[in-house]
This record gives sequence, structure tokens and C-alpha cells, in this order.
Amino acid sequence: MPGKTVHVVDDDAAMRDSLRFLLKSAKLDVRTYESADAFLRALPEIKGGCVLTDVRMPGLSGIDLLHRLKKTPIDLPVIVMTGHGDVTLAVEAMKEGAIDFLEKPFDDEVLLKATRSALDRYEKDAKKGAEKAEILSRLALLSQRERQVLEGLIAGQPNKVIAADHQISPRTVEIYRAHVMSKMQADSLSELVRMALVAGLFEK
Repeated sequence: MPGKTVHVVDDDAAMRDSLRFLLKSAKLDVRTYESADAFLRALPEIKGGCVLTDVRMPGLSGIDLLHRLKKTPIDLPVIVMTGHGDVTLAVEAMKEGAIDFLEKPFDDEVLLKATRSALDRYEKDAKKGAEKAEILSRLALLSQRERQVLEGLIAGQPNKVIAADHQISPRTVEIYRAHVMSKMQADSLSELVRMALVAGLFEK
């Protein structure tokens, strides 16, 4: 499954082989890369998962990789592996967006737990993204007047207030409200409010 792939980035061939064996033994799909550059070249083909990268590598470092990833639309959780005493680099990696760091040598179970947590996070974020895209596509179906009624509804305004604001009758508001509920595929006002929250309408 694309969302269950662990992308291992490390210039040490022995470490790549060791991590591949460990992750495969835990029934996880693994792809390995000998450098950050190699991973970035493969990025357009990557469908999902998480990244497990060494922080110190020739050429682009793990920090450089995080910086590059922030500029792409692909949002993959990143775990960095640091040498003993590289806490400063680990903190810098977290500031650049890494979700976790592991100090070498690390316990196998600690690595597997961190990796599974990163994969779960990716899956949850991907589902949220898909839900938001679906809600935005429904919002795009609303006419200007329906959008105005929707905004009044999620602001908690009664029909008569929405009617007065837009110089239409309360009965007309009811008709638009029914259209909004149908197009948004909402069964209740609370569901409509939840959709608006997901779509970010309250942030405007």
C-alpha cells in the first residue's frame, strides 16, 4: 500500500540494509535511497508514507532535505536519525518540520513504534485532505445566493435575519436552505457547521 511505505534515506549501505530488513520483518513496505538527492529525484513518483532519514549525509543533509520538502505539495511525516550527541541538529530538524528524531544506536522497537506512528499520521492527514477536497467541491456547486444563506446559517442567524440582510423573504431563505443542505449532502445544521470547519470557512 502506498500509504504504508517507509522511505529510508541514508548514505550508509549497511544501515539501509539493516533498516530494510527490520521494517520488512514488521510487514512494512520499504524503499531505500543512498542520498537526499536520490530521494528528491524519486519524489514525483512517491504516493505517500513516511520518511526515515539520517541527519548527517554527504551533499544534502537531512536538514536540507526537510527544507526542500517544505517547498513541495507532498506532505510526508519525517523522522530523522541522529548520532549520539547531535541534539542540536535534532532540534533544528524538528524546527524544519520533522515529527520525531531517534538517536543512534536505537532500539528496534522504538524505531518501529515511531515509524508506525508516522504512517498513522500520514493516513489521518491524507483522509482529512480528501474530505476537505470533497467538501470544497460541494461548496463550488452553490450559487452566490446559496453561499450567502450558508454563511448566515453557520453564523447562527435565524432565517428572518438572513432574509432581512439580503432583502428576500424568509420563505425564499427556506428554499435556499433546502438547496444548500441538498448540495452539501448535509443531514443537519450541525453537520453543515462541521463541514464549514473542515473547509476553513470560519478562518476567513
